[in-house]
Amino acid sequence: MNRDARMQQNRSLKNVADECMDAGGRAKQEARAETGKTRQKWPRKRSLQAANERFEAAFNAVLPTQVVFQRPVNRIVSQLCLSASLLAASAAWAADAPKNFGLDVKITAQSEDDRDLGTREGGDVNGIGLDLRPWVYGERGDWSAFAMGQAVTATDTIETDPLQDDGEDSSQRSDARQPDKNYLAMREFWVDYAGLTAYPGEHLRVGRQRLRSNEGTWWDTNIESVNWRFDTTLLQATVGVAERFSDYRTDLDDLAPEDEDRQHFFAGLDYQWTPGHRIGAKLHHSRDDGHLANQGERVDELSKRYTGDLTWFGLHADGGFFERNSRNRLNYWAQLTWLQGDTDQLQQQVVGNERIATGSRSQDVDAWAMDLGLRYSLDDNWKIGAAYARGSGGGDEGKSRQFMQTGLHSNRANFTGVESRLHRYGEAFRGELSNLQVASAFSSWQMGEDYDASVVYHRFWRVDGDQDVGDSGITAPLVAGEKDIGQEVDLVLTRYFKQGLLPASVAEQLDDRSALVRLRAGVFLPGDAYGSGTDSVMHRAFVDFIWRF
Repeated sequence: MNRDARMQQNRSLKNVADECMDAGGRAKQEARAETGKTRQKWPRKRSLQAANERFEAAFNAVLPTQVVFQRPVNRIVSQLCLSASLLAASAAWAADAPKNFGLDVKITAQSEDDRDLGTREGGDVNGIGLDLRPWVYGERGDWSAFAMGQAVTATDTIETDPLQDDGEDSSQRSDARQPDKNYLAMREFWVDYAGLTAYPGEHLRVGRQRLRSNEGTWWDTNIESVNWRFDTTLLQATVGVAERFSDYRTDLDDLAPEDEDRQHFFAGLDYQWTPGHRIGAKLHHSRDDGHLANQGERVDELSKRYTGDLTWFGLHADGGFFERNSRNRLNYWAQLTWLQGDTDQLQQQVVGNERIATGSRSQDVDAWAMDLGLRYSLDDNWKIGAAYARGSGGGDEGKSRQFMQTGLHSNRANFTGVESRLHRYGEAFRGELSNLQVASAFSSWQMGEDYDASVVYHRFWRVDGDQDVGDSGITAPLVAGEKDIGQEVDLVLTRYFKQGLLPASVAEQLDDRSALVRLRAGVFLPGDAYGSGTDSVMHRAFVDFIWRF
């Protein structure tokens, strides 16, 4: 039960009690004056015993009126009022009782056509899957704990969880990273302590947990971490360390090579300098202590392609761009990020049907990225906006100017002004901000609490026409010298059913409300950078049904 509902319930209980007091009339007031009793304010409590005690006090306060009137009708009225009050209190207590366990049910249907743009066999996905996520939550004093499991069964290898790295590249041949149609997993398990300070928004959390930034381009993943968070009206801060030790899935035996032996150190700070407007900074450092293949060794899908130390530093200004309920009519977002560090890049060559390591090359990294967004509310239902993002590219043998993201990102956010989360760089293309620039225009519509819709148009270019881009949802090779990657149109429609009653620490881990049906679809039209022999259209579409018990 939310705060407004509890206040309304308390007001209803107070009205019932007042009616009971009026039933005694003036004689009751005289009796109270004689006994010297005064009416007290009743604090709100979840305990039914506390509700019984305070209504018993009200009932006893009415009894002196029966001495004056000696009428059975007053006794009947008083008892009826007391019974109604207790019944209302019992309903309020039951609705406000904390929920300590539950089950999330998600049914996903996926249709995908040629992520390789027809350049090789396969690349199509058509199937339906069932994703069950049981969870349990406990709280005692300043301590709390949470665990969520996952069981997935599907007719094809589909994506039921956007946060899971399934190794979806169709060229992936390693059995250790080959996703199955059916698997079991652990999504989260953590312990939280909130007693370091007196602030209610301060937490120290240890375990596999959701690390998340609003824009999705820095952090949005489940990973083993020690994370301290501080959240007040004016100041928000986070600092922590993370490392992925396992995917905790029965079908993936080994980590992805970019996650092996890689530690992450991160911090963030946001300050609200005026209502609805924040400025802040983020810092992230990754240290990869893994080993590259020695000269002459075979290179496979689990071999590291680079190691080294990288540091990201970003400054941003936020006018509620990622807030659905922002009170600003004009919302904005501006972020500038610098990347510095050094890496050792694996050198390899093809011998027969195998790739053989020929050594490594050291490179200094000096790159940058920018992310801009603007959204305007035409009225309570309609919003329009535009966004632009650019990650640098280029460089030479000794220095790389190609931007990379932190590796903990999802690039998913609520940037259109409604509750639905979309991929920042295309539901079909799913670009990473590396040697890439993206221009977007969008419009969104919302009707009450039950429906929302978003339409987004994207245009993609390479910054350096001779270098590849980062990871994306397209596996076809790029043509040297061409910058035009293509364009895309996304459509997201959602129907919500109910809000649900979950503990705050649990609800903050979830992207959506307790029941919904959602369509997410993207149609990608490749440009000249993919050559003339590729398919002219590629699509990726999902229909999600979610229900939380």
